[in-house]
Amino acid sequence: MPEFKILKKHSHSQARLGILKTAHGDIETPAFMPVGTLATVKALTPEELTQCGAQIILGNTYHLYLRPGHELIADLGGLHKFMNWPHPILTDSGGFQIFSLGALVKITEEGARFQSHIDGSPHFISPEKAIEIQQALGADIIMTLDEPTPHSADKLTTEKSLRLSLAWAKRCKVAHGKSDTQSLFGIVQGGMHKAMRKVSAEGTVEIGFPGYAIGGLSVGEEKDLMYEIANYTAPLLPDDQPRYLMGVGTPEDLLQCSGMGIDMFDCVMPTRNARNGSLFTREGKLNIKNARFTRDERPIDPACDCYTCKNYSRAYLRHLFQANEILALRLNSVHNTAFYQNWMRAIRLAIREDRPFDFSWQAITVDD
Repeated sequence: MPEFKILKKHSHSQARLGILKTAHGDIETPAFMPVGTLATVKALTPEELTQCGAQIILGNTYHLYLRPGHELIADLGGLHKFMNWPHPILTDSGGFQIFSLGALVKITEEGARFQSHIDGSPHFISPEKAIEIQQALGADIIMTLDEPTPHSADKLTTEKSLRLSLAWAKRCKVAHGKSDTQSLFGIVQGGMHKAMRKVSAEGTVEIGFPGYAIGGLSVGEEKDLMYEIANYTAPLLPDDQPRYLMGVGTPEDLLQCSGMGIDMFDCVMPTRNARNGSLFTREGKLNIKNARFTRDERPIDPACDCYTCKNYSRAYLRHLFQANEILALRLNSVHNTAFYQNWMRAIRLAIREDRPFDFSWQAITVDD
């Protein structure tokens, strides 16, 4: 069973420096997980991910269940072997993806009936099925099946949903049983309502898991509200177990929420932005499509030591992007992925040295 240990607490915030031990390696926390939805972090090889500093990646139960299928992956040795990633993997349960199908899904107490977004074929995933799929994939950390709610949902709708998520969490725990290699995390829902967050957190903790996720945030609500709910929810979770904020976020989000005592994060932003020509620097975002970079011989970020910044100029990267060359997406993704890992390393160092978080990131485009 994966183990979590807090190594140091930050005197300037609620941040914690920790280590999460798994069968496929140790994870220093706070940590950011690149998203590898379909058993690949888009445009990057596993070796490049390692070079960028990634310690753990995320895969998605819903997508891998539909294609190529969890049974096939199990037959081929599990997700680690299938994608040649020897380090830790977390799989989410697919609840958010199923919820996002809208009219294509019907939720009952038994589970979720839905049509595939690929070919319209009918499917049913229960809490037990979600665990079966994730056990077949062989991830180090797996998640309970939950039903997220829209950020605009009222209290009655939110309470009904979180009660269903709690019932599903109990069934997931029973289905999972005991494992020496795989850890099942519970998910706290409750929308934008603090009272519902408290009910969900207390109920999830009562069931008992070795780690807890805060779900249902960064789904369209205002940034200040996201911070408020995350800051309220984190202390409701056990102090000695990992806390995971799902689907968040920008570098500033990671800094702010690490300071709230959150240990793990994931988001598609680094690689998605890279594929759109939006690159992260310590000063803000850089739009490589901008004509001002046509003759710019500087790297994306002079302070960055990634492969892209050590070898290529802004002028070359702009040329590749404007020419629709695949290499542009790869080199941009290397940089953004490395930037996020370096950002988390800086956060961990500040906690280790007990310094204030005296650095920040502005969500601006520096070349506008």
